[in-house]
Amino acid sequence: MKKNETNLLPAPDQLRALLDGRTADPHSILGMHSGPGGRILIRVFDPMAEAVTVFRGKEFQTAAVLTKIHDAGLFAAEFPVKKFFAYEVEKQFGNGTTFRSRDPYSFLPAIGEMDLYLFNSGEHHNVYNAMGAHCMTVDGVPGVRFTVWAPNAERVSVVGNFNCWDGRRSPMRLMGNSGIWELFIPALEAGEVYKYEIRTRNGDVFTKLDPYAWQTELRPSNAGIVANPAPFQWTDSAWLEKRAATDIQHSPMNIYEVHLGSWQGPGTTPTTGKDDFNNYRQLAHALGDYVLDMGYTHIELLPICEHPLDQSWGYQVTGFYAPTARFGTPEDFAYFVNHMHSLGIGVILDWVPAHFPKDAFSLGRFDGTALYEHADPRQGEQKDWGTYVFNFGRNEVRGFLIGSALYWLDRFHVDGLRVDAVASMLYLDYSRKAGEWIPNKYGGNENLEAIAFLKRLNELTHEQYPGIAMIAEESTSWPGVSKPSYLGGLGFTFKWNMGWMHDTLEYMELDPVYRSYNHGKLTFSLLYAFSENFVLPLSHDEVVHGKRSLLNKMPGDYQQKFANLRALYAYMAMHPGKKLLFMGGEFAQWIEWNSNAPLDWNLLDYPQHKAMQAMVRDLNRFYRGNPALWSDDFTPNGFQWLDGGDYRQSVVSFIRWDREHKEPVVIILNLTPVVRDSYTTGIPLPGEWEEVFNTDRSEYGGTNLLNSSPMRTQDGLYHGQPWHITLRLPWLGAVILKHKKS
Repeated sequence: MKKNETNLLPAPDQLRALLDGRTADPHSILGMHSGPGGRILIRVFDPMAEAVTVFRGKEFQTAAVLTKIHDAGLFAAEFPVKKFFAYEVEKQFGNGTTFRSRDPYSFLPAIGEMDLYLFNSGEHHNVYNAMGAHCMTVDGVPGVRFTVWAPNAERVSVVGNFNCWDGRRSPMRLMGNSGIWELFIPALEAGEVYKYEIRTRNGDVFTKLDPYAWQTELRPSNAGIVANPAPFQWTDSAWLEKRAATDIQHSPMNIYEVHLGSWQGPGTTPTTGKDDFNNYRQLAHALGDYVLDMGYTHIELLPICEHPLDQSWGYQVTGFYAPTARFGTPEDFAYFVNHMHSLGIGVILDWVPAHFPKDAFSLGRFDGTALYEHADPRQGEQKDWGTYVFNFGRNEVRGFLIGSALYWLDRFHVDGLRVDAVASMLYLDYSRKAGEWIPNKYGGNENLEAIAFLKRLNELTHEQYPGIAMIAEESTSWPGVSKPSYLGGLGFTFKWNMGWMHDTLEYMELDPVYRSYNHGKLTFSLLYAFSENFVLPLSHDEVVHGKRSLLNKMPGDYQQKFANLRALYAYMAMHPGKKLLFMGGEFAQWIEWNSNAPLDWNLLDYPQHKAMQAMVRDLNRFYRGNPALWSDDFTPNGFQWLDGGDYRQSVVSFIRWDREHKEPVVIILNLTPVVRDSYTTGIPLPGEWEEVFNTDRSEYGGTNLLNSSPMRTQDGLYHGQPWHITLRLPWLGAVILKHKKS
């Protein structure tokens, strides 16, 4: 090596770190620097390059060939100027190809100090714009900025097709004590596939998916994709304005829960051209038209965050910022939401912040240490699911999760999040035996850090996006789940009523001969119905893993099964609380849900299934059209028993009141296969009453045991009401009455 070449070399320790793939500050070695004698020095490192030329001056036409100063691929040259200048680098490779662009190591950091501060404090509410891979223009140069948090890594590099997945070629710089690594690479565009190559302090080297990736490859591939920066052309401003002005707790909310992969038959993916899944755009029209016709107000999608395993239904998330590629691109998903809004349908996403899978390419042991999770398995692992538990006490982790929630609300205009497995977050001893968990600082089993996270999550989402719904799947009696945080609650809009679901299904599964002995299972929910803002779910969890479909849970012969199911749906529609029904339940899917196959739409060729669908459609529309069923769901003022204690006959009757107490709805349920021809019930208003709904109508698959309308009240106290009427109750059926306006 010539003497002047030796002078071009960096310090020995810097050179060694660069060549060994250990440098955390490549910009201090590579790029443009002040050299000896006041001259400018440029270094370029590329182990695959045969020759390197620098172009500078006007329109980058002045060429200077760099000297190869180290056989490992380090090139350098001095320039007889004192001021820094813009330049381009052209690399020539052994196969005769060349590549020319601006030097990534000639740019100042493209992430600001405030971004770093907010990130480390966990209060960067649009962290998804600061972290990850983003197309941008820096100093007039287009390219992609990469940022990733890996505070305990020795070296982090961006790898992809653009550098032959060689971590030596694009090392990133560590931004001080922030733990964030950054690199702006010119000339890259949307569509580039990439990962981060991480070298640990132990010398291990592996690649990881970008935690903040907006787009990913279709499984089984798992790299990130630089997303299209062009904003989607939304047309839902009227919907968003209406949503912000609507009090959702006093509005109708009837949710259709959907697993996109199995709702309908397969379509053609743009990625593979094979019959795998329908595209988001195809689904938007097919599903939207169906849901609109059926009268639902919202759809709730099982998790569509990217996940590697179909059979997890999306609950093993690896891409918290990426809509799954199974159904298309992020733009396709934006189209899906926009189209639903055009039909007046809200979109709720199932969101999973409680845990994440142990896949080697994902979040687990991200930089070789327990970064997103606790190191201690008594805190950091959920053995039931074989997953890691998020470390909610770490600012950056809380910011990551809150950022994910805000991202879906912001970038995709979704109308709410159903937060999965909240109970597992709240309790340190959730599904753990003695000795398998660590108490909090007060000696209790409450996860104080998770509680603080949930409160902050709900404060921010409601503050920034008024009118959205934050729904907790919380299966215990934790107090105040849906109470505001300033009143000591967790701040959710709603909570799933798991108690109602389990008790009601257990009751309905009984042979009617035993129901009188278990009457309390049907009525117990009204003792706590107003303790939370409840959603009544008949969800996917109840129709899998040998639990049977809703129809097959019902006792009796073929006709009785359908009659029982119709009565169940009527009871749910009339009971205080918002509603949710899993797909297939509306037409009485016969077998339990199979995530690998489409719903049995062929059942609609059979009269009873077609009739069930017709009843659910009419029931949904009746629900939406009657404020008594939704305007006062969460106070005792909206509900009044007529008779909840008629256990001998297995009959329940009650009134639902609107907020003004002007238009009541009366429901009587007969849950035995016995027709009651002369059943007397109290009535809250005098005059004429009409039978406005009867689950036994022939068009619903029933026997047409109806009541002639109108029915005139008689004076005389009954069920605590000043008036009463006598009517016929069909077997295993529900009758709904309304006061006839004069």
